[in-house]
Amino acid sequence: MSLSQTTIRCFAMDCAPCCNRDLTPKWFVGEAATGDETIARAAPLQPDVILMDINMPGANGIEATRRILHTSPHISILVVTMYEDDDSVFAAMRAGARGYLLKGADQEETLRAIKAVSRGEAIFSPAIAKRLIRYFSPTRAATTPPQAFPDLTEREREILTLLAQGNNNAEIAQRLVLSPKTVCNHLSNVFNKLQVADRAQAIIRAREAGLGQ
Repeated sequence: MSLSQTTIRCFAMDCAPCCNRDLTPKWFVGEAATGDETIARAAPLQPDVILMDINMPGANGIEATRRILHTSPHISILVVTMYEDDDSVFAAMRAGARGYLLKGADQEETLRAIKAVSRGEAIFSPAIAKRLIRYFSPTRAATTPPQAFPDLTEREREILTLLAQGNNNAEIAQRLVLSPKTVCNHLSNVFNKLQVADRAQAIIRAREAGLGQ
């Protein structure tokens, strides 16, 4: 299976050498080593498909996906990563990724996924597809407990989880590609909504609710 008879222009993080070997120079327009470089090069290159890892230097793959699609919504993002947890999968989908493959996928599966997302289709590796089916199954929906702290926004819950994991403000800011002041503002909102006085009380409430474990 090859892309040589298509007009798909691909750009990849250097996390995906399995793809690079089978993409001819005509269709493979470049690669990047960091999230920030991927964002910077996506605008002038305007590839059809970007192969994106999640964990990389600078802006992570989720943030890079979100920022690229904000300015170039026609680009299709295919995540190629080692992370298969629900949080990573759903974060990628919310950011706008069209596909999600686990590293180790063979070339045929990878190239089939590239073609699919370039046509606007959604595609997942078999292991991820099974997880999604289980996640959205009626049995699971009937037994899933209510979400902790429903008044929190998605970002506030994300910051509270990182706080409960022992991260300080600077570490949270770096992980989420936010300014320290923005993190402080979010934490202030979290404290108000949880009706706690300080970080220690917030961490206790979060861990009691199962966050950060």
